[in-house]
Amino acid sequence: MDLYTSGHGRGVCCAPHSLAVEAGRAILAEGGNAIEAMIAMAAAVAVVYPHMNGIGGDGFWLIREPSGKIRALMAAGAAGADAKPELYRDAGHDVIPSRGPLAALTVPGAIAGWMLALEAAKAYRGRLPLADLLSAAIHHASQGVVPARSFAACIGHVVEELKAVPGFADTFLLDGKPPPAGTLLKQPALAEVLDQLAHAGLDDFYRGDIAREIAADLERVGSPVTRADLKACRARIAEPLAVKLAAATLYNTPPPTQGLASLMILALFERLGIREPDGFDHVHGLVEATKRALRLRDNYITDPRHLEHPPDRYLEREYLDAQAALIDRRRAASWHTPGDGGDTIWMGAADASGLVVSYIQSLYWEFGSGVVLPRTGVLMQNRGVSFSLDPRAVNALEPGRLPLHTLNPALAVLGDGRVMAYGTMGGDAQPQIQATLFTRHVMYRQPLDEALDAPRFLAGHTWGSRQSGLFVESRLDGNVIDRLISAGHEVTPLDQPYADVMGHAGAVVLHPDGNLEAAHDPRADGGAAGV
Repeated sequence: MDLYTSGHGRGVCCAPHSLAVEAGRAILAEGGNAIEAMIAMAAAVAVVYPHMNGIGGDGFWLIREPSGKIRALMAAGAAGADAKPELYRDAGHDVIPSRGPLAALTVPGAIAGWMLALEAAKAYRGRLPLADLLSAAIHHASQGVVPARSFAACIGHVVEELKAVPGFADTFLLDGKPPPAGTLLKQPALAEVLDQLAHAGLDDFYRGDIAREIAADLERVGSPVTRADLKACRARIAEPLAVKLAAATLYNTPPPTQGLASLMILALFERLGIREPDGFDHVHGLVEATKRALRLRDNYITDPRHLEHPPDRYLEREYLDAQAALIDRRRAASWHTPGDGGDTIWMGAADASGLVVSYIQSLYWEFGSGVVLPRTGVLMQNRGVSFSLDPRAVNALEPGRLPLHTLNPALAVLGDGRVMAYGTMGGDAQPQIQATLFTRHVMYRQPLDEALDAPRFLAGHTWGSRQSGLFVESRLDGNVIDRLISAGHEVTPLDQPYADVMGHAGAVVLHPDGNLEAAHDPRADGGAAGV
């Protein structure tokens, strides 16, 4: 794991792939700001980490401006015009398929978010040409990269499921099998698209030549997303959700993301008054707070236009006090929640001007829908599987509706003046992993690299398994495990000391004296850098 610290440096960044880190560092070295560095990293990581994210997915930003103002950029794509329940029922489906063209039912929103971010970058002396920001991604797509360790592990899990999905085998397999170790992954069609965006502008993805090609491919494979849907796609600026703790004010993205759940977990945990890290009380307290927060998420969070009431009511003191009082400090509550092992990337950047960026980008499941559009090389997300075909459901499918998102980037303004952007991949586990990192580093004052390295745990489901319970890395203290079992937790120790299912977390920190700090997870393939 890389820990980068700088005394009054120009900027820092972190990402789950080393080539994305280098793309961000290079932009900072050229004089770019943190937002420009993040756009470069977002493009690069979409190429070099395709199992975790891509330009066919969605993204969410939290940007802390030098003035202290914090804004959320919401880049979620809506369900296509033809994504109607009868389409699926007529095809014999009781639920939305998780893979293939009918899983590719929402518009890719990520690049719409890049567009808003680019406007924000220019407002803070961002002057680098778009071609410079996309150059690393174009190079890696055209010249090829050796896939990361986690790519090789991931593709082995899904090859049988995805090899017949349109475009997948041609892009990612060799003779119908995962490529041998060391084989270069080249994506020439994607390189051409990125090069076109660099010269024609990002809007071309939705309303230009690229949009025409994407729409034709989508129609050809049988996706319910149309060219009109692409044309209508816009990212939006929103006020982030916030909750004040003793140690910090926490910020996260509003619905349709699960940012509310991430804030609730830490607000509930603080009310338990736990003084020591990594013992039974710490683990049990976070798990029980998670159960309460995710129950609310499952019953409430949806497209913001369909919310029954504003989400802020669940962050009010009276509500949080009442929920915390329901947590049994010694016994595990029962809990049954749908599993979600979504794969994602989180990245952070900060610069000396005071810009701090927390960004998350995803295809949802590993490789998303699996559909790779042949003319553009765009790998389409499967975020729409979070919709239900039941019209009475909280997230009922209908054209133009935004899906529920597990994605949520986090940011905190600490009482001592530090600003910390942090996050992780991991689907349902994201709020839990965020809370574990925050409590260790901020509440219990563990150094950032130690807080990221320490053994993790998560309640729910693990990747590729229907089994639920409390999963723990093998390094977790045995005495703690015994106490958790005695308290009624269904504990499953994992074989790995550092397990991918426990997320790829990271953080960047801007100190009040101008010092910069960044670190990323030893479970990932990336690190941290700065200038």
